[in-house]
Amino acid sequence: MRTLAALALAACCLSPLHPAAAYDAAAGKAKAAGCVPCHGPAGKSVLPTVPSIAGQGNDYIVLALYQFRAKHRPSPVMEPIAEPLSDDDLGNLTAYYSSLPPWTPVRQASAEARAAGPGLARQMNCVQCHGPQLAGQDSVPRIAGQRIEYLTAQLTAFRAGNRGDIDGNMTSAVSRLSDAEIATLADYISGLGTP
Repeated sequence: MRTLAALALAACCLSPLHPAAAYDAAAGKAKAAGCVPCHGPAGKSVLPTVPSIAGQGNDYIVLALYQFRAKHRPSPVMEPIAEPLSDDDLGNLTAYYSSLPPWTPVRQASAEARAAGPGLARQMNCVQCHGPQLAGQDSVPRIAGQRIEYLTAQLTAFRAGNRGDIDGNMTSAVSRLSDAEIATLADYISGLGTP
């Protein structure tokens, strides 16, 4: 029930009546000053376990912020940051970050991961939700080119069942992955460039 409520409220924040373009990207940029130490200048993280968020889709950004604010996605770092944000803050931050050009990978995948990764991504249905180039779609984030450490940590947390998962798809998808398969996927995805 909480999942449905989270989706409904997040959808209202960026419904056709309130698209991200209706919010103030300049106000979002000012509010984002507190995001820079972790997510980096212009949303491009320099910290290995913190995701880049520049160019993520509107639906994903507002949903993630809402989940942190409502404590549906547990995070000792993000919860206290998101808790005081108003709905307008969520919209403004979304307008700002979604307007930025996406990050580029900081590494090239190993030859082994480039060979095995595409098949494993198809087998695990990564491409079905995250898109053919893993560039994200709708409320599903772009993961192509995220840092290998971040991807490894997130896949491991989903497999353990202790990472917020709004519909259970990620936990289900990775529940049977071995450590070696997680390493291959993280290596492969971290080397993917902007499609």
